[in-house]
Amino acid sequence: MPLFSRPDGDLIRGEAPVRRIMPYLMRGRNESCVYQESVYRIAAARVWLKAYNRTHHPRATLFHLVAYATAVALEARPRLNRFVSGGRIYQRRGVSISFVAKREFTDDGADVTVKLACPKGESFPDFSRRISTRVDEAREKDCAVDKEVALIMRLPGPLVRGLVALARWLDRWNLFPGFMIRDDPMYATIFLANLGSVGVSDVFHHLYEYGTVSIFGAVSAPRRAVFAGRDGATSEEALSVRWTFDERIDDAFSCARSLALVQKILEDPARWLGPPEGTPVWSGVDPGAPIS
Repeated sequence: MPLFSRPDGDLIRGEAPVRRIMPYLMRGRNESCVYQESVYRIAAARVWLKAYNRTHHPRATLFHLVAYATAVALEARPRLNRFVSGGRIYQRRGVSISFVAKREFTDDGADVTVKLACPKGESFPDFSRRISTRVDEAREKDCAVDKEVALIMRLPGPLVRGLVALARWLDRWNLFPGFMIRDDPMYATIFLANLGSVGVSDVFHHLYEYGTVSIFGAVSAPRRAVFAGRDGATSEEALSVRWTFDERIDDAFSCARSLALVQKILEDPARWLGPPEGTPVWSGVDPGAPIS
């Protein structure tokens, strides 16, 4: 039982002993990793986004749709929105996504890391608009975290190591201040990397030991892939996302069902979000299901 509560999560109670002991047997995130590659058909998503961009501004991208589908799955499947700290499992308060954007598409272009809160029930246009706005803001000016890091890196190396060790110790005992956690991109539900946009595909990414991110999604560049069906194999445009999970937060069955929800939205957004010309939003209702 922890002495102090956390500003970003609530202690999970009533879990099976086998799951409660996992953080003690596997103390780090990277020795607890499970890897999964998902390949999605995106022909319908391409058509849907093209129609969406004719009637909405700013323009939405395939990455926006991936991020939205991921946020929906995490909201609908809250067991995945957990993290381990100090040997204990916590339920996170709210879904948040972190991702990296380049200031300039050059070898010397600096990276900016964005953390985006994902309110429950948000429409896709509002979500996409907020991503575009946050990226533009991050490219134009340094965020608070970047300024803090730049200030810390002016210090001698041993002092920097000491400050990082202190931050991790405070976090382990639930003493890390909430205002430090709120904007830190390493304290998020998931980190998504649009690696295909910078020419890097087919990679799995590690989890960060610092912070509380329990899931990483590496998004590859779209390309054609072969899908097997009852009538034979077909070659279709596809998108690969390679996921890295912290096994300690949830079991494989629950993770698989969550990924199935992401697949539904990406492969048939018109069915699950609605017509692109209106205000597409996840409702959790299958419009094609029979009425009982």
